[in-house]
Amino acid sequence: MILIPAGEFLMGREKRTVFVPAFYIDRTPVTNAEYKAFVDATNYNFPPHWRRGQPPPGKENHPVVQVTWFDAVAYAEWAGKRLPTGPEWEKAARGTDGRIYPWGDTFDPTRLNCGEGGPLDTTPVGQYSPAGDSPYGVVDMAGNVYEWTNDGNPVTTMALRGGSWLDGRDQVKTFAIRKHTPRRKNDFIGFRCAMDAPEE
Repeated sequence: MILIPAGEFLMGREKRTVFVPAFYIDRTPVTNAEYKAFVDATNYNFPPHWRRGQPPPGKENHPVVQVTWFDAVAYAEWAGKRLPTGPEWEKAARGTDGRIYPWGDTFDPTRLNCGEGGPLDTTPVGQYSPAGDSPYGVVDMAGNVYEWTNDGNPVTTMALRGGSWLDGRDQVKTFAIRKHTPRRKNDFIGFRCAMDAPEE
């Protein structure tokens, strides 16, 4: 995990100043291999596209997909973590200077896996590192898979961040938000975890 220090950052399209306490966030989205360890340890239901409890061959280091918000929460609790809030996720993605993409303000299809020039499928986590990393060294914050956050109402809609391998340049911006029912699962939704940082 990567420590994101406490402090203010510029949030949203309008770049309003928001304070976020220090926290940790996973460097990469949760992978199939990591999710399999959870499934094996807890006998939790595996994603519907897995065969006999096994991730697709060769995709062990790809982000897990076909997981609901509730699945992501269950994994995070098992791992002793939680899902990031929207402000936490966005600060980890864009840093403090209000950048539009994790690497800066100019779209560059060579720095991420998205629908503009990508393979139209998930890629191994970190494949676009370090060129596509955020200022804190967090990877895949733009493209690859949308990521569940803890913003919204688990009865109605929860927020997804980061865009996916299917999306264009507007959906992968650091401040872009997509909302879905928390029971939604598909081939372009995954997640990463966060954790509170000890108070100094």
